[in-house]
Amino acid sequence: MVNPKLLILAAALLGAGCMTNDNATDLVGTSAIQVPVTEIAGNHSIFVATTRKASADAKVFGNSRSAKLNFARVNVTVPKYHKTGQIERKKPGKADDPLQFFTATEVVSYDAQPQFSSALSADIAARGGRAMIFIHGYNTSFDSAVYRATQIAHDSGYPGTPVLFSWASGGTTKDYVYDRESASVARDQLEATLRLLAQSGARRIDIVAHSMGTWVTMETLRQLALTGDRNLGGKLGDVVLASPDIDIDVFRSQMERYGKPDRPFFLLLSSDDRALRLSGILAGNKPRVGDFGDPAVLADLGVMVVDVSHEKSGDRLNHTKFADNPEIVKLLGQRLREDDGYASDREVTDRINMLNQGS
Repeated sequence: MVNPKLLILAAALLGAGCMTNDNATDLVGTSAIQVPVTEIAGNHSIFVATTRKASADAKVFGNSRSAKLNFARVNVTVPKYHKTGQIERKKPGKADDPLQFFTATEVVSYDAQPQFSSALSADIAARGGRAMIFIHGYNTSFDSAVYRATQIAHDSGYPGTPVLFSWASGGTTKDYVYDRESASVARDQLEATLRLLAQSGARRIDIVAHSMGTWVTMETLRQLALTGDRNLGGKLGDVVLASPDIDIDVFRSQMERYGKPDRPFFLLLSSDDRALRLSGILAGNKPRVGDFGDPAVLADLGVMVVDVSHEKSGDRLNHTKFADNPEIVKLLGQRLREDDGYASDREVTDRINMLNQGS
Protein backbone atom coordinates (compact mmCIF):
# COMPACT_ATOMS: atom_id res chain seq x y z
CA MET A 1 0.00 0.00 0.00
CA VAL A 2 1.23 3.49 -0.84
CA ASN A 3 2.07 5.64 2.15
CA PRO A 4 -0.64 8.38 2.42
CA LYS A 5 2.04 10.88 3.46
CA LEU A 6 3.84 10.28 0.18
CA LEU A 7 0.62 10.95 -1.74
CA ILE A 8 0.15 14.22 0.13
CA LEU A 9 3.77 15.18 -0.58
CA ALA A 10 3.38 14.29 -4.23
CA ALA A 11 0.23 16.37 -4.56
CA ALA A 12 1.86 19.36 -2.86
CA LEU A 13 4.99 19.19 -4.98
CA LEU A 14 3.03 18.63 -8.18
CA GLY A 15 1.08 21.77 -7.44
CA ALA A 16 4.32 23.66 -6.90
CA GLY A 17 5.92 22.40 -10.09
CA CYS A 18 9.53 22.46 -11.24
CA MET A 19 9.59 25.90 -12.79
CA THR A 20 7.18 28.77 -13.26
CA ASN A 21 5.01 28.30 -16.32
CA ASP A 22 4.85 31.27 -18.64
CA ASN A 23 2.93 32.20 -21.76
CA ALA A 24 5.30 31.46 -24.66
CA THR A 25 4.06 34.41 -26.68
CA ASP A 26 4.98 36.80 -23.86
CA LEU A 27 8.61 36.67 -25.01
CA VAL A 28 7.87 39.29 -27.67
CA GLY A 29 6.09 42.23 -26.06
CA THR A 30 3.71 44.56 -27.82
CA SER A 31 5.50 47.69 -26.64
CA ALA A 32 8.80 48.59 -25.10
CA ILE A 33 10.13 51.42 -22.95
CA GLN A 34 13.28 52.99 -24.38
CA VAL A 35 16.16 53.26 -21.92
CA PRO A 36 19.77 54.47 -22.27
CA VAL A 37 22.49 51.89 -22.89
CA THR A 38 24.02 52.89 -19.57
CA GLU A 39 20.97 51.39 -17.82
CA ILE A 40 21.59 47.95 -19.30
CA ALA A 41 23.85 45.46 -17.50
CA GLY A 42 24.22 43.15 -20.46
CA ASN A 43 23.02 42.37 -23.98
CA HIS A 44 23.20 38.70 -24.95
CA SER A 45 22.55 36.86 -28.21
CA ILE A 46 21.15 33.42 -27.40
CA PHE A 47 21.33 30.97 -30.30
CA VAL A 48 18.46 28.47 -30.19
CA ALA A 49 18.05 24.95 -31.53
CA THR A 50 14.67 23.51 -30.58
CA THR A 51 12.38 20.54 -31.08
CA ARG A 52 9.41 22.80 -30.35
CA LYS A 53 6.95 23.73 -33.06
CA ALA A 54 7.01 27.39 -34.09
CA SER A 55 4.05 29.62 -33.34
CA ALA A 56 1.94 31.15 -36.09
CA ASP A 57 4.19 34.20 -36.39
CA ALA A 58 7.29 31.93 -36.36
CA LYS A 59 8.98 34.20 -33.81
CA VAL A 60 8.45 32.13 -30.69
CA PHE A 61 8.00 28.44 -29.96
CA GLY A 62 5.25 26.69 -28.06
CA ASN A 63 4.90 23.38 -26.26
CA SER A 64 4.09 21.09 -29.20
CA ARG A 65 6.72 18.83 -30.74
CA SER A 66 8.17 19.60 -34.13
CA ALA A 67 9.08 16.89 -36.62
CA LYS A 68 12.28 18.78 -37.40
CA LEU A 69 14.88 20.85 -35.62
CA ASN A 70 14.11 24.57 -35.69
CA PHE A 71 16.57 27.44 -35.28
CA ALA A 72 16.45 31.00 -33.97
CA ARG A 73 18.45 33.72 -32.25
CA VAL A 74 17.05 35.81 -29.41
CA ASN A 75 18.69 39.01 -28.19
CA VAL A 76 18.02 39.62 -24.50
CA THR A 77 19.00 42.57 -22.33
CA VAL A 78 19.67 42.33 -18.59
CA PRO A 79 18.64 45.31 -16.40
CA LYS A 80 21.31 47.44 -14.75
CA TYR A 81 20.24 46.51 -11.22
CA HIS A 82 19.98 42.79 -11.89
CA LYS A 83 20.81 40.64 -8.86
CA THR A 84 23.00 37.62 -9.45
CA GLY A 85 20.95 34.43 -9.44
CA GLN A 86 17.64 36.12 -10.22
CA ILE A 87 15.60 36.49 -13.39
CA GLU A 88 13.73 39.77 -13.18
CA ARG A 89 10.51 39.12 -15.15
CA LYS A 90 7.72 41.46 -16.14
CA LYS A 91 4.14 40.44 -15.45
CA PRO A 92 2.20 38.99 -18.42
CA GLY A 93 0.63 41.64 -20.61
CA LYS A 94 2.81 44.47 -19.28
CA ALA A 95 5.11 46.58 -21.45
CA ASP A 96 8.74 45.55 -21.85
CA ASP A 97 10.88 47.64 -19.53
CA PRO A 98 14.62 46.94 -19.96
CA LEU A 99 15.29 49.20 -16.99
CA GLN A 100 13.66 46.66 -14.66
CA PHE A 101 13.34 43.35 -16.47
CA PHE A 102 15.02 40.84 -18.73
CA THR A 103 13.79 41.92 -22.16
CA ALA A 104 13.85 40.16 -25.53
CA THR A 105 14.68 42.94 -27.97
CA GLU A 106 14.90 40.86 -31.14
CA VAL A 107 13.92 37.38 -32.29
CA VAL A 108 15.37 36.09 -35.56
CA SER A 109 14.12 32.84 -37.08
CA TYR A 110 16.21 30.86 -39.57
CA ASP A 111 14.45 29.00 -42.35
CA ALA A 112 17.21 26.44 -42.72
CA GLN A 113 20.27 25.10 -40.93
CA PRO A 114 22.89 26.68 -43.28
CA GLN A 115 21.74 30.21 -42.40
CA PHE A 116 21.77 29.39 -38.69
CA SER A 117 25.19 27.73 -38.97
CA SER A 118 26.62 30.76 -40.73
CA ALA A 119 25.44 33.17 -38.03
CA LEU A 120 26.54 30.77 -35.29
CA SER A 121 30.01 30.32 -36.80
CA ALA A 122 30.52 34.08 -37.02
CA ASP A 123 29.58 34.54 -33.35
CA ILE A 124 31.75 31.65 -32.18
CA ALA A 125 34.73 33.01 -34.12
CA ALA A 126 34.21 36.46 -32.60
CA ARG A 127 34.17 34.97 -29.08
CA GLY A 128 37.36 32.96 -29.25
CA GLY A 129 35.97 29.60 -30.36
CA ARG A 130 34.01 28.76 -27.20
CA ALA A 131 30.36 27.70 -27.02
CA MET A 132 28.17 26.69 -24.09
CA ILE A 133 24.95 24.77 -24.66
CA PHE A 134 22.23 24.82 -21.99
CA ILE A 135 19.59 22.07 -21.81
CA HIS A 136 16.66 22.92 -19.54
CA GLY A 137 14.49 20.66 -17.40
CA TYR A 138 10.85 19.66 -16.90
CA ASN A 139 7.93 22.11 -16.93
CA THR A 140 9.80 24.83 -18.77
CA SER A 141 8.23 27.17 -21.30
CA PHE A 142 10.26 28.56 -24.18
CA ASP A 143 10.33 31.98 -22.50
CA SER A 144 11.68 30.55 -19.27
CA ALA A 145 14.35 28.58 -21.12
CA VAL A 146 15.56 31.65 -23.00
CA TYR A 147 15.73 33.79 -19.88
CA ARG A 148 17.45 31.07 -17.85
CA ALA A 149 20.08 30.60 -20.57
CA THR A 150 20.62 34.37 -20.57
CA GLN A 151 20.91 34.53 -16.78
CA ILE A 152 23.46 31.71 -16.68
CA ALA A 153 25.56 33.26 -19.44
CA HIS A 154 25.42 36.68 -17.76
CA ASP A 155 25.97 35.66 -14.13
CA SER A 156 28.70 33.15 -14.92
CA GLY A 157 30.57 35.65 -17.08
CA TYR A 158 30.90 33.02 -19.79
CA PRO A 159 33.05 34.44 -22.61
CA GLY A 160 31.82 32.20 -25.44
CA THR A 161 28.63 31.83 -27.47
CA PRO A 162 25.56 30.81 -25.44
CA VAL A 163 23.35 28.21 -27.14
CA LEU A 164 19.98 26.99 -25.88
CA PHE A 165 18.74 23.54 -26.77
CA SER A 166 15.03 23.65 -25.95
CA TRP A 167 13.09 20.41 -26.15
CA ALA A 168 9.28 20.39 -26.23
CA SER A 169 8.34 20.60 -22.56
CA GLY A 170 4.61 20.85 -21.99
CA GLY A 171 5.20 23.76 -19.65
CA THR A 172 2.75 22.66 -16.94
CA THR A 173 3.14 20.53 -13.82
CA LYS A 174 0.71 17.86 -15.08
CA ASP A 175 2.88 17.16 -18.14
CA TYR A 176 5.58 15.06 -16.46
CA VAL A 177 4.95 12.02 -18.67
CA TYR A 178 4.62 14.17 -21.80
CA ASP A 179 7.88 15.89 -20.90
CA ARG A 180 9.70 12.60 -20.34
CA GLU A 181 8.57 11.40 -23.77
CA SER A 182 9.46 14.75 -25.38
CA ALA A 183 12.91 14.42 -23.86
CA SER A 184 13.22 10.96 -25.43
CA VAL A 185 12.21 12.33 -28.83
CA ALA A 186 14.85 15.07 -28.54
CA ARG A 187 17.91 12.83 -28.12
CA ASP A 188 18.82 12.58 -31.79
CA GLN A 189 18.29 16.31 -32.31
CA LEU A 190 20.55 17.19 -29.39
CA GLU A 191 23.20 14.97 -30.95
CA ALA A 192 22.71 16.80 -34.26
CA THR A 193 23.02 20.14 -32.47
CA LEU A 194 26.26 19.14 -30.75
CA ARG A 195 27.71 17.99 -34.06
CA LEU A 196 26.57 21.24 -35.66
CA LEU A 197 28.46 23.17 -32.98
CA ALA A 198 31.56 21.07 -33.59
CA GLN A 199 31.31 21.84 -37.30
CA SER A 200 30.74 25.56 -36.74
CA GLY A 201 34.28 26.37 -35.67
CA ALA A 202 33.98 25.77 -31.93
CA ARG A 203 37.26 24.56 -30.44
CA ARG A 204 35.54 23.80 -27.12
CA ILE A 205 31.91 23.00 -26.33
CA ASP A 206 30.72 23.18 -22.72
CA ILE A 207 27.43 21.60 -21.63
CA VAL A 208 25.22 22.76 -18.76
CA ALA A 209 22.14 20.61 -18.23
CA HIS A 210 19.47 20.79 -15.56
CA SER A 211 16.99 18.29 -14.12
CA MET A 212 15.28 16.25 -16.87
CA GLY A 213 17.61 17.94 -19.34
CA THR A 214 20.45 15.93 -17.80
CA TRP A 215 18.72 12.73 -18.93
CA VAL A 216 18.53 13.99 -22.53
CA THR A 217 22.19 14.98 -22.25
CA MET A 218 23.39 11.65 -20.88
CA GLU A 219 21.42 9.70 -23.48
CA THR A 220 22.98 11.84 -26.21
CA LEU A 221 26.50 11.43 -24.83
CA ARG A 222 25.87 7.69 -24.70
CA GLN A 223 24.85 7.78 -28.36
CA LEU A 224 28.03 9.67 -29.25
CA ALA A 225 30.08 7.05 -27.44
CA LEU A 226 28.40 4.31 -29.46
CA THR A 227 29.51 6.06 -32.66
CA GLY A 228 33.11 6.27 -31.42
CA ASP A 229 33.00 10.06 -31.12
CA ARG A 230 32.18 10.63 -27.47
CA ASN A 231 34.34 13.77 -27.21
CA LEU A 232 33.15 15.42 -30.43
CA GLY A 233 36.57 15.14 -31.98
CA GLY A 234 38.28 16.41 -28.83
CA LYS A 235 36.07 19.51 -28.59
CA LEU A 236 33.95 18.48 -25.60
CA GLY A 237 34.79 20.69 -22.62
CA ASP A 238 33.04 20.74 -19.26
CA VAL A 239 29.83 18.81 -18.71
CA VAL A 240 27.79 20.19 -15.79
CA LEU A 241 24.89 18.01 -14.59
CA ALA A 242 22.76 20.06 -12.19
CA SER A 243 20.11 18.29 -10.09
CA PRO A 244 19.96 15.27 -12.42
CA ASP A 245 16.49 13.76 -12.71
CA ILE A 246 17.86 10.34 -13.63
CA ASP A 247 17.33 6.97 -12.00
CA ILE A 248 20.58 5.98 -10.31
CA ASP A 249 20.70 2.61 -12.11
CA VAL A 250 20.05 4.28 -15.46
CA PHE A 251 22.83 6.79 -14.79
CA ARG A 252 25.23 4.00 -13.89
CA SER A 253 24.47 2.20 -17.17
CA GLN A 254 24.85 5.44 -19.15
CA MET A 255 28.23 6.19 -17.60
CA GLU A 256 29.45 2.62 -18.04
CA ARG A 257 28.62 2.80 -21.74
CA TYR A 258 30.19 6.26 -22.09
CA GLY A 259 33.28 5.30 -20.10
CA LYS A 260 35.21 7.44 -17.64
CA PRO A 261 35.35 10.91 -19.18
CA ASP A 262 38.65 12.55 -20.02
CA ARG A 263 37.50 15.52 -17.92
CA PRO A 264 35.32 14.43 -14.97
CA PHE A 265 31.70 15.46 -15.32
CA PHE A 266 30.69 18.09 -12.77
CA LEU A 267 27.61 16.83 -10.85
CA LEU A 268 25.64 19.02 -8.42
CA LEU A 269 23.33 17.23 -6.00
CA SER A 270 21.26 18.26 -3.01
CA SER A 271 19.55 16.11 -0.40
CA ASP A 272 16.81 18.72 0.11
CA ASP A 273 15.70 18.81 -3.54
CA ARG A 274 11.93 18.44 -3.19
CA ALA A 275 11.30 18.27 -6.95
CA LEU A 276 13.53 15.22 -7.24
CA ARG A 277 11.85 13.70 -4.21
CA LEU A 278 8.59 13.83 -6.14
CA SER A 279 10.22 12.36 -9.22
CA GLY A 280 11.52 9.49 -7.11
CA ILE A 281 8.03 8.86 -5.73
CA LEU A 282 6.55 8.79 -9.23
CA ALA A 283 9.28 6.32 -10.23
CA GLY A 284 8.37 3.85 -7.49
CA ASN A 285 10.53 5.34 -4.73
CA LYS A 286 13.70 4.92 -6.76
CA PRO A 287 16.43 7.45 -5.86
CA ARG A 288 17.38 10.10 -8.40
CA VAL A 289 20.98 11.02 -9.04
CA GLY A 290 20.42 14.62 -7.96
CA ASP A 291 19.53 13.69 -4.38
CA PHE A 292 21.49 10.46 -4.08
CA GLY A 293 22.93 9.84 -0.64
CA ASP A 294 26.18 8.09 -1.55
CA PRO A 295 28.44 10.44 -3.55
CA ALA A 296 31.32 7.93 -3.48
CA VAL A 297 29.37 5.58 -5.73
CA LEU A 298 28.91 8.37 -8.24
CA ALA A 299 32.55 9.48 -8.03
CA ASP A 300 33.65 5.99 -9.04
CA LEU A 301 31.84 6.51 -12.34
CA GLY A 302 34.09 9.43 -13.31
CA VAL A 303 32.09 12.39 -12.04
CA MET A 304 33.12 15.13 -9.66
CA VAL A 305 30.34 15.33 -7.07
CA VAL A 306 29.53 18.66 -5.44
CA ASP A 307 27.01 18.50 -2.60
CA VAL A 308 25.11 21.79 -2.30
CA SER A 309 22.58 20.52 0.25
CA HIS A 310 23.30 23.28 2.75
CA GLU A 311 23.12 26.11 0.25
CA LYS A 312 20.10 28.34 -0.20
CA SER A 313 17.94 28.23 -3.30
CA GLY A 314 15.80 30.86 -4.95
CA ASP A 315 12.89 28.45 -5.41
CA ARG A 316 10.97 26.67 -2.67
CA LEU A 317 11.72 23.25 -4.15
CA ASN A 318 15.51 23.75 -3.83
CA HIS A 319 15.85 22.58 -7.42
CA THR A 320 17.69 25.42 -9.17
CA LYS A 321 20.61 26.15 -6.84
CA PHE A 322 23.10 25.83 -9.71
CA ALA A 323 21.73 29.03 -11.26
CA ASP A 324 19.86 31.00 -8.58
CA ASN A 325 22.37 30.75 -5.74
CA PRO A 326 24.70 33.72 -6.37
CA GLU A 327 27.85 32.09 -5.03
CA ILE A 328 27.34 28.78 -6.81
CA VAL A 329 26.63 30.32 -10.22
CA LYS A 330 29.74 32.49 -9.86
CA LEU A 331 31.90 29.50 -8.98
CA LEU A 332 30.50 27.53 -11.89
CA GLY A 333 31.33 30.49 -14.08
CA GLN A 334 34.90 30.32 -12.82
CA ARG A 335 35.06 26.64 -13.82
CA LEU A 336 33.56 27.29 -17.25
CA ARG A 337 35.92 30.18 -17.95
CA GLU A 338 38.99 28.04 -17.30
CA ASP A 339 40.80 26.23 -20.10
CA ASP A 340 43.13 24.17 -17.94
CA GLY A 341 42.62 20.87 -16.19
CA TYR A 342 41.66 19.35 -12.91
CA ALA A 343 43.24 21.84 -10.52
CA SER A 344 40.50 24.35 -11.27
CA ASP A 345 37.85 21.64 -10.90
CA ARG A 346 39.11 20.81 -7.43
CA GLU A 347 39.36 24.47 -6.47
CA VAL A 348 35.73 25.08 -7.38
CA THR A 349 34.61 21.95 -5.55
CA ASP A 350 36.57 22.89 -2.41
CA ARG A 351 35.17 26.42 -2.41
CA ILE A 352 31.59 25.17 -2.67
CA ASN A 353 32.27 22.73 0.15
CA MET A 354 33.56 25.65 2.21
CA LEU A 355 30.26 27.44 1.56
CA ASN A 356 28.44 24.37 2.87
CA GLN A 357 30.51 24.51 6.06
CA GLY A 358 29.64 28.16 6.54
CA SER A 359 33.15 29.42 5.80
